[in-house]
Amino acid sequence: MLSEAAEGADAPESPSYEREEEEEEEEGEEEEEEEGETTSPTDLSELLKEGTKEAHDRAENTQFVKDFLKGRIKRELFKLGTVALYFTYSALEEEMEHNKDQPSFTPLYFPSELHRKEALARDLEYLYGEGWEEKIQCSEATQHYVDRIHHVGQHEPELLVAHAYTRYMGDLSGGQVLKKVAQRALKLPSTGEGINFYTFENVSNPQQFKQFYRARLNALEVSKETKERIVKEANKAFEFNMQVFEELDKIGALLTEEAQDGGLPAHDGKGDMRKCPYYATKLGRSQASPLFLISSVLRLTVLFFLFSFSGGPKDPACPCHLALAALKQPTIQLVLAACIAVTAGIAAWYVM
Repeated sequence: MLSEAAEGADAPESPSYEREEEEEEEEGEEEEEEEGETTSPTDLSELLKEGTKEAHDRAENTQFVKDFLKGRIKRELFKLGTVALYFTYSALEEEMEHNKDQPSFTPLYFPSELHRKEALARDLEYLYGEGWEEKIQCSEATQHYVDRIHHVGQHEPELLVAHAYTRYMGDLSGGQVLKKVAQRALKLPSTGEGINFYTFENVSNPQQFKQFYRARLNALEVSKETKERIVKEANKAFEFNMQVFEELDKIGALLTEEAQDGGLPAHDGKGDMRKCPYYATKLGRSQASPLFLISSVLRLTVLFFLFSFSGGPKDPACPCHLALAALKQPTIQLVLAACIAVTAGIAAWYVM
């Protein structure tokens, strides 16, 4: 059961969409068709659908999403994406809890059916292991998203529905496709570890639930002006998501190889490696290894001399030429020989 903390004895009972759906089913398919025909262009669900179509298409066509759908997702990127989702949903569900009694949001408060924070926590424990809370950090793009959610929840709660709609409806739709892709591409267990986020244990029929959720949206008593603001905010939510995707793309460019046996993937030399959350975390955990420190000193020494004796990065796009030119210097050859001898001696002592 998700969000048990939000469903304590003092909390109001979550609306049961299943009970209402059963009542609707008894009225027959004919009435369901009539309900479909009564949809108005001025309904909030229709305004959101049409008003965010362009942003939705752009989000689907970001490089990160396209690669993900093709199964080209690195495990470290998947982990960082899960971290971003954890911070996003923590903020969203915190503000939803604070505003659950607001008339503009109460009809859309479904903690047991929709809340994702607990599921994401289980995923992070599987992906990062024990003590995962200390191993993750909120990225810059995610923090902007989180800050906006908190601002809306605290100052414009009538717009909170825009963020809930954008996230949860997407999770119940395309998210189910990503679940299968991730499971295959990353060889995740068939029992669901690592992809609990995509599993809605208390939603037996996602399609029916989405229809029910849209009906609740349309029943909200909000003005035309507020509806327009909600659509505008939903477009902002898509933009925040795209910024997170773009950030992941940039990190992905640094991960030219998968990390294996706890090692670091190759860095292509572009950008500041210290700003990459993946490298910052890995380097932090590797500090205690003597062999790692030795190899780091050796690499830094070589890079320093390569830079110094070549006169600086005149052609940063061609590191091979830079290295070959510098290695012709007798001084560098001498330094390399000395470093290799010292490193070999220390390594032999460490192994013994």
